[in-house]
Parts: sequence; structure tokens; C-alpha cells
Amino acid sequence: MTRVIIVRHGQSSYNAERRIQGRTDASKLTQKGRNDASKVGKALSNISFQAIYSSPLQRAKLTAEIIQSELANTQDSAAVQTSNKLLEIDLPLWETMLTADVEQKFADDYRIWHERPHELVMLVNNAEGTREHFPVLALYEQARQFWQEILPQHQGQTILIVGHNGINRALISTALSIPPSRYHSIQQSNCGVTVLNFAGGLDEPVQLESMNQTQHMGETLPSLRPHHHGVRLLLVRHGETEWNRQTRFQGQIDVPLNDNGRNQAQKAGEFLKDVAIDFAVSSSMQRPKETAEIILRQHPGIKLDLQDGLREISHGLWEGKLEAEIEQEFPGELHRWRTIPAQVQMPEGENLQQVWERSVVAWQSIVQTALDNQLKTGLVVAHDATNKTLLCHILGLPADNFWNFRQGNGAVSVIDYPNGLNGFPVLEAMNITAHLGGGVLDKTAAGAL
Repeated sequence: MTRVIIVRHGQSSYNAERRIQGRTDASKLTQKGRNDASKVGKALSNISFQAIYSSPLQRAKLTAEIIQSELANTQDSAAVQTSNKLLEIDLPLWETMLTADVEQKFADDYRIWHERPHELVMLVNNAEGTREHFPVLALYEQARQFWQEILPQHQGQTILIVGHNGINRALISTALSIPPSRYHSIQQSNCGVTVLNFAGGLDEPVQLESMNQTQHMGETLPSLRPHHHGVRLLLVRHGETEWNRQTRFQGQIDVPLNDNGRNQAQKAGEFLKDVAIDFAVSSSMQRPKETAEIILRQHPGIKLDLQDGLREISHGLWEGKLEAEIEQEFPGELHRWRTIPAQVQMPEGENLQQVWERSVVAWQSIVQTALDNQLKTGLVVAHDATNKTLLCHILGLPADNFWNFRQGNGAVSVIDYPNGLNGFPVLEAMNITAHLGGGVLDKTAAGAL
């Protein structure tokens, strides 16, 4: 497995002034940006990196150098290498302008940038005359080329990439096949940390272990964007059960939390205690219900709503069995479940399409109810397969992409709906497990579903 940790540069002077940076190199790290870079370095200091790649632009390169200076045990050979394939998105007509001015002067283009970013086109003059430049499409191609060049060189290694908001989104998106139309559906905060695990090259399995963690900077969750009038959902996976620990398939067998699971729920509760939660929903099964109740001890007065649509996948005849037992009774099926999950029908149970239909209906109704009642932030506690299915839905991916996402026991993901139910949701952060004591990496037992 190749582990890739992606970091966005620290706050820059242009970030602070709300200017569009693109490829201009006039923007410098602010003092806050430098301090945060040093905090990321400390958070990553116990990980050994075989290589560090950075954008050549000074705001990213200095962030990378500050991080590198904090790393305890990285080989000296892992000096910061710059790559032009990590340059920020090229927005030649907007660079250096205040976002507010772009919004005014290029009103139509700015709207396309927000609603259909892959269709944004700029006419650029060069020596050969005028050509059409599609900034987002060009960026995705650049990201793909970076992966194709870098992954073969670092099989089985751990590498660090320090880039920018746009290129980092494109790197994550091309790794997971998220379409360019969803460019704004994933967020990258300054000095946010994302972890990707590659089985091999770009066309082999890849797992998003976590995305946009900001806890090392003392920020519980990524901050709401200005003018955000929508709904934020905190999607949590239930704490550990004894069967999770034994890697026994539970599905719809109603196994309660074990002591470690209750402890994880308590830690999630402490982690979210200062977040203003307006409503809470859980799967109707015991393990998520108990997880939600423990979290809500910090939020007295919030009533827990139970929804059957969020229940775990029914594994049918696999339930209660260990992997070796399933392999013996249903030879080859576990492998199919791990490689082509959307094509597997659980014997006397469900397939992912059925989970998708009921969980997405429940999810959409949760969002709609919150919007109707002008509720801002909700807690939703469910299960591994349910959460992974919902993450596919949120990012416009088919159920085939199910294994692209990791969901640790007690982990928190953050999804915003800034533009109602018809606008694209935004995955602000995914699989935050810092509160469970593993640092930046997810140390929870993956276990069976």
C-alpha cells in the first residue's frame, strides 16, 4: 500500500484579503499560516516520509519546508521536491482580483464557476493567438498526470504532498473518480490534512482514509463558509461492538456496543460538545442509537429521532459469521464483495442498491426537514455500509465506489448543504478520528460491517 498525505498550504496574504491567487506567486504565508504549518508538522512528526512534493509557489513551498523542519524521523533524503504538476488552478483573467470584484465584473462566468465549474472557459491570448482555456478540466488532467508520474516511483512508501485548494481537490477527485462537475463538493482548509491509500496505480483500488482534518490547529470542524444559510450534517459511525472486534459480520443482528465502543462514543461526545447541535437522528438499531445517546449527553434537550432507513445492510446468511466461515460456505463471494460490491446480492439479505434506495431517501428527508424548520446542524449516527453508501451519493459516485471510503468506529464526517437539497452538497471533512487518540491516522479496528 502507498500512503499519500495531502496538505493545503497555510493561510496566505491573499487568503486573508479574499483575493483569487491562481498561479500568481505574489501571495505570501501570513504569520498564522506559518504557525499552522508548524502545527501540521508536529501532527505529522511521528510518520516517516520517503518523499515530500510541493508546488513551486512560495506559499506552498514554505509550508512544506516548515512541515519538514518539524518531522522527527524523516530521512534526510526526503528534501522538499517541487513539481509544476502541483501548481494551483490557472485562472489567468481573475488572478490577484478580490473575489467580490470577480463576482461583479464576471457575473455570468462566476455563476458558471460555482454551478458548473467544469464548463468554465476563459479566452487566453498567447503568441499563437487566442485559445479556449478550461481551468477545471485542465487542472484534473494535470492531477492525473501527477499521479501517473509519482505513484509508480513510490510503491509501498509514505509520501507527503503540499499543494493548494484547487489542485488538492483535483488530486483527491481523480484518485476517487469524482467528476469535475463536483469540483466544489470537497473542501480543503488551510493546513487541512487528507490521507489516501493506494493499492497500486491510479486504476487500482484507492481508499480515502480521511479528508480535511483540522483538529491539529485547534479547530474542531472546518468553519462554515460566509453566507452559509444551509444545513450541516455530522455523520458518525457507531462505536465498536464485540463483533466488530472479532471481525464477525453483524448486518442487521442487533449487537450492542462493547466497553470500547461506549468509550469511543463518549470521546465523540466530548469532541462535539462545543458544536451547537439542533437535531439528532440515528438508525433504529442498538449500536448507533446508544452511540447517539452518549453523544447527546453533552446536548441535553435534543430529542433523538430513529429511522429504519439508516439501518445497516442486511448480510442475510453471512450474519454472525467470521470471514473464514463465509469463504467456506460461499466460496469466492467475499472477494466479489471486496472488488465489485454493487454486484453482490447477500444470500437472503440485501444488495447495495437496496441499501442506497432506503438510506438516501432517509438522508434526503433529514436534510429537507432541517431546511423546512430552519435547523442548522444535525447529528446523524449510522453504520459502516450505510455511511459509505451515503458518501457515494453525496459525491455523485455510483455504489461501485463503496470501498473508496473508510469509516472508523466513532469517526465523524461533515457534510454541508449550502444551496438547499437541489444544490450539490459539500463534503467538508471525512472520517475524523483524532478524538479517538490515533493522531492523524485512523487507528480504529476496521472490522467487518
